[in-house]
Formats: sequence, structure tokens, C-alpha cells
Amino acid sequence: MTTYAASLAAPKPSLATWAGFGAMCLGMFMAVLDIQVVATSLPAIQAALDMRPDQMSWLQTSYLIAEVVAIPLTGVLTRALGMRWLAVASLAIFTAASVGCGYSQSFAALIVWRVVQGFAGGLLIPQVFAGGFVLFPGRGQALATTIAGVLAVLAPTVGPYVGGWITRTYDWPWLFLINIGPGLAAIAVSAWLLPKERTALHLMRTLDYPALALMAAALASLVIGLKEAPQQGWAALPIVALFAGSLGCGTLFVHRTLRSPCPVVDLRALKDSSFALGTALSFILGIGLYGTVYLMPVFLAFVRVHDSLEIGETMMVTGAAQLVMAPIAVFLERRVSARVLTGVGFALFAVGLALSAFQTRATDFEEMVLPQILRGVAIMLCLLPPIRIALGHLSPEAVANASGLFNLMRNLGGAIGLALIDTVLYGRGPAIGERLGQAIAQGDVAAARAVGLPMDQFLAHIPGTEVSPETLAFVRAAVERQATVEAVNEAWALIALLSLAGALAVLLVRPAVVNRP
Repeated sequence: MTTYAASLAAPKPSLATWAGFGAMCLGMFMAVLDIQVVATSLPAIQAALDMRPDQMSWLQTSYLIAEVVAIPLTGVLTRALGMRWLAVASLAIFTAASVGCGYSQSFAALIVWRVVQGFAGGLLIPQVFAGGFVLFPGRGQALATTIAGVLAVLAPTVGPYVGGWITRTYDWPWLFLINIGPGLAAIAVSAWLLPKERTALHLMRTLDYPALALMAAALASLVIGLKEAPQQGWAALPIVALFAGSLGCGTLFVHRTLRSPCPVVDLRALKDSSFALGTALSFILGIGLYGTVYLMPVFLAFVRVHDSLEIGETMMVTGAAQLVMAPIAVFLERRVSARVLTGVGFALFAVGLALSAFQTRATDFEEMVLPQILRGVAIMLCLLPPIRIALGHLSPEAVANASGLFNLMRNLGGAIGLALIDTVLYGRGPAIGERLGQAIAQGDVAAARAVGLPMDQFLAHIPGTEVSPETLAFVRAAVERQATVEAVNEAWALIALLSLAGALAVLLVRPAVVNRP
């Protein structure tokens, strides 16, 4: 019997099955949306909780690190608890953590709840795509996966505006508290309508808990080291200890995983050059995806002094371009070489990023439209084809083992990428500010013009004479603003170079025969 005939012979999914799957999709939508709604309101949360500017990215990084730890556990937990109870547990934890985030009164408390929320979100997202195959073995499978894909793309489209609107209309805690109603509804529907399965709790013993702990410790130490190095110095003892700890834990994790009969992630799959390239591209895309969602609010809030809603309105352009490009990308993905699409996608993404590396203190919505459109179009070409490069030539058994590693690489890239961006922003920013300040103190006209000082007053001032406190405060603010602009531009350039490296790396891919449906 052919695959097509088998699909026709399969029983038609019931309305209850569709409703249960819809509840899982709602949970996934909340998990994906959560990154986006928080992004536009990072400056507002930072001000409300009296956080340092360099601590803002922890709200996203902590979420991503927790997702990285959770994603490879999804397969074992699904087999141990069954799809229904894992969905219910994940939704319950995510909803409870959302309440905790909303009522957090300190930076530390918010980060703890974000970790819990990210862990639950990391379980919700893979469940939906797996459920599309398990719940709909024949009829409805294409529609189910399409629904999941559309929701995954829709969240980044509406997320920035929704986040900005909520923060302006109500307050930042409602970014998290809005999850309560949908979360409770999804829990009830999942528990009622998803298929009942036997639990197999003994499978929990097969998890390599030491390897999980080593992976989390290595990643956390690396990210903390990258974030703290600009303030404490790269040679400071705590920083050296963090990097050494990360290297040590990472080495032990690799050693243990390669010898484990039930590894957390299948590192052996990296022996396949196409799979290794695909995972590297996913890592680079993660840096670009989460980096852009972080850099734009930083620039728009601290340079252009926009509020959350204005930031959200500006950032919607990328999501809208993604939504328009999604069906085109699916059409092209079935008809054009994955190698060609991926190369074009990453090259176009690099161009969109590079255009943002020339921002000035006057750059605003109009100047950001074209780079965002290019990035939105490119992202859809960078998402689907690398999956075919990495997994398309593998056997079904190999795909089952390798997909966990591939899926977590994008989030891993996002977590490490945010730390690298902070290193640029808060390492280079003060250095640029000091250079500009010294140049202005010496009467440098070009530096004064660059930071936006009134030229008639600057030229009338005699170097070495007394300056009023009000004038000094104005100059200091102007210097800090221009230093932020230049540091943000350097961060854009860094991400653009990494994306260009991804486009060039595609040239190394050996064409493989791919079995298409």
C-alpha cells in the first residue's frame, strides 16, 4: 500500500482530537509569544525593577537556557508520562510560572520564574510538532503541521505590538498574567480530550541526570562569564574561574554523552558533515533571531526614547514580512535546492543586519523598514531548508536521535548570542564614550557634531574654562547616547558577519539525495 493510500485508509481524526491538539497549539503559541511580548518591554521592566541596563538580557537568556535543557527531555518524558499528562504538566508549570513572573518584586525573583517558565515552554513547543504526527497518522497530518507552523510564525508577528500595548495600557506584569486564562483553558481541554495512554515512569530512570547537570552548568558558566567580563575584566579571577568551569563541565558532558547508551543529545550525529553544517546554521540563526529582537528595543528605548508600544509598532515590520513570506518559502522549499535557498537566505539576512550597522541617533521607523523587511524574508529561507540539509538524508531512526540536538541549537545560539551582544554593548560602549568625551574636551569639532552638541555654543566655548553643571549633564547624556549608537552598530555588524559566514559555509555542503514526499 502506498503512503497516499495508507493516509486515505487511516481513520478520520475526531473533533475531540482536533480540540486536544488545539489546546497544545495554544500552549505552544503562548511559549513562543512570551519571548516577543517581553522583548519590547525590556526597558520598562528594567526601570520598574531598578535593574542595571546590562541585566535586561537575562530576562531572555534565562528563558532560552531553560528551553535548551528542556528540549532534549521531551522524547523521554512523552514516553514516560504520555502525551496527555506531559501536556497538562507543562501547561500547568508554564501558567504557574507566569503568575510568579507577574508578581515578582525583584530582578532575582523574576529570573527564577523565567527559568521555570522557559523550561515548561521548552517542553511545550516540541510536543506540538510531534503531536501533529502522532495524533494524525494519516488524514489531517498536513493540516495539523500547517496550523502549528502558522502559529509559530504568527507569534513573532503580533508579539511586539501586543507586548507594547499591554505595557502602555496596563503594566508590565500583565505581559505574564495574560497567560493565566488561556493556560487554564488549555489544561482543562488537554486533560479531557487528549488520548489516554499508559504511563511508563520507569523510563525516567534512563535519563542521564549528571549529563543534564553538566550541560546546564557549562552553559550557565559561559553565559555569566561573557556577561560579567566587560565589568570585571577578562583576566579577573571570577571570570577566569567561570570560563574554566564552563570548559571543564563541557568537556565532561561531551565525554559522558559519547559513552552513554541513552545520551541526552546524540553528539555522534555531528560526524555527519551535512548534519553538522545544518546545526551550525541553526546556531547562527539563533544568534540573529534573538539578537535582533534584543538590539532593536535597546536602540529605540535608550537612543530614540520610545515607549513599549512605539517599539512594538516598529518591530512588527519583521513579523509581517515573515508572515507574507511563509507560504512562498514553503512553495520554494519543495521546488528549489535546500543548498541554494539556505545560501540566499543567510546572505540576505546578513545584508539586512549590515544595513542596521549604520544607524545614527536620528534613525527611526522609516530607516528601519527596509532592513526589517529583508530580515523577515530571509528568516523564512533560513528556517526550513537547513532542516532538509541536516536531517533530509538521514534514516528515520537517525532522525529520531539527531533531531533533539538540531532543535536545541537555535536556542543555544540565542542564549550565547545575547551574552556576546552584551559584551559588545557594555564592553565597547564605555570605551567609545570615553574616547568621545576626551575628544570633546580637547575641542574636537567632529566629535561634538557626532554627538549632536549645538555647534554655535561649542565653538564659543574656550577649552579649559568652567562649564555649568547643566551643560555638563547635557554633554554627558549626548555622549552616552552616541556611544550607545556606535556600540549597537558594532553589535549589528558582528551578527551580520556571523550570518555571512553561514552563507559561505553553505558552499561546503555536498549535495545529497533527499526523499521528498
